[in-house]
Amino acid sequence: MGENQVKSTKPENKKRKNTNRKPFKKQDNFDEVVVTINRVVKVVKGGRRFRFAAVAVVGDRKGNVGYGTGKANEVPDAIKKAMKNARDNIIKVHMVGATLPQDIIGKHDSGKVLLKPAKPGTGIIAGGPVRSVLELAGYSDVVSKSLGSNTPINMIRATFDGLMRLETKETTAKLRDININDLA
Repeated sequence: MGENQVKSTKPENKKRKNTNRKPFKKQDNFDEVVVTINRVVKVVKGGRRFRFAAVAVVGDRKGNVGYGTGKANEVPDAIKKAMKNARDNIIKVHMVGATLPQDIIGKHDSGKVLLKPAKPGTGIIAGGPVRSVLELAGYSDVVSKSLGSNTPINMIRATFDGLMRLETKETTAKLRDININDLA
């Protein structure tokens, strides 16, 4: 080495590790359902570019459920991204036995979904996307009706809006500062 050359102190063959990423742990207790797969097209100067968009729902049938979307050039990659996104967006829902605590209307954009508790043995009376969410959340007696847009992603988001706004008798009594027995 000459006088003007400076020796680098960095090792040349070591790869840098990204320490900011959280490790993704696959949890085996979650069931997964692919709700829909759409082919989307982007028109560019050279022609059309086809990609695939997937919507997935995951849940443990014990009150934890999540949904996610993914887009990729191939269907399996889009599904994988949607499943990972769904696992990152899991919420805990309130249950009274196997049904909902009260009636609720969930809204997202032009999609509206009415969710009502049902008597034991009724089953889940709901359309495709809403049925997937309710089954994976662990409900077994619910009646629902789509009141607005029937686009699968809007129906899922409206269902999640309704499920997140559910309250139990305990939380309602606590908010009103009254005894649980005084609720109608």
